[in-house]
Amino acid sequence: MFGFEYTYDDDILSDYLLGLSVMFGQSPSFINNFHCSLLPGCFPAASTKSHKLTKRNNLSSSNMFKKFSMEEVSSQNQVKASVQRRIRQSIQEEYPGLETVLEDLLPKKSPLIVVKCPNHLTLVVVNNVPLFFCIRDGPYMPTLRLLHQYPNIMKRFQVDRGAIKFVFSGANIMCPGLTSPGGVLDEEVEAERPVAIYAEGKQHALAIGFTKMSAKDIKSINKGIGVDNMHYLNDGLWKMERLD
Repeated sequence: MFGFEYTYDDDILSDYLLGLSVMFGQSPSFINNFHCSLLPGCFPAASTKSHKLTKRNNLSSSNMFKKFSMEEVSSQNQVKASVQRRIRQSIQEEYPGLETVLEDLLPKKSPLIVVKCPNHLTLVVVNNVPLFFCIRDGPYMPTLRLLHQYPNIMKRFQVDRGAIKFVFSGANIMCPGLTSPGGVLDEEVEAERPVAIYAEGKQHALAIGFTKMSAKDIKSINKGIGVDNMHYLNDGLWKMERLD
């Protein structure tokens, strides 16, 4: 159906959870419970416990997929060929690294479904699999499951090890979490750009972000929110592998 398969995403999630359990001295049962559902209060709110990350009340970002489910879907429509071409072109321009596989991801002969959700959220779905999302007229961003298959299509930032639990709780990423030891910035990244969020000591991305300021400003200002946390491991979109 596609040129990729989701075969190891549970291993990626378990790897992060295992690291957290070791870091905080949790038992193996914690991993299983956490894997099933990130319960409210499982981690302290970043706004009260950390200088690195903070919650954002705006539903257009980190709260967007926190409890996302099929109940959030307002409509699903197969788009006509001209709209499909525009979507394909926009994605190709944003992620030139996908050019060689774009026909596998978005086959011209397969129906492309645009799913509308509250808060100006749109999903791009092929064969019931969510592949990209966007807010309002913003750029299309890949789902984490897609990014794990093609990890080099996005610019990347890295947060330090201590930030992982807060990203898991849906917190946005504060500048010090990217500039402290263990954090890494790609200084070519400008403001209002999609970026993959990695973590110190981990191979795979744990979130998709959208920069509020350029990497150079994150480094020089070093306070406030640097990146909005748009979509993260084990949020509602992650759990929705298919829209059936």
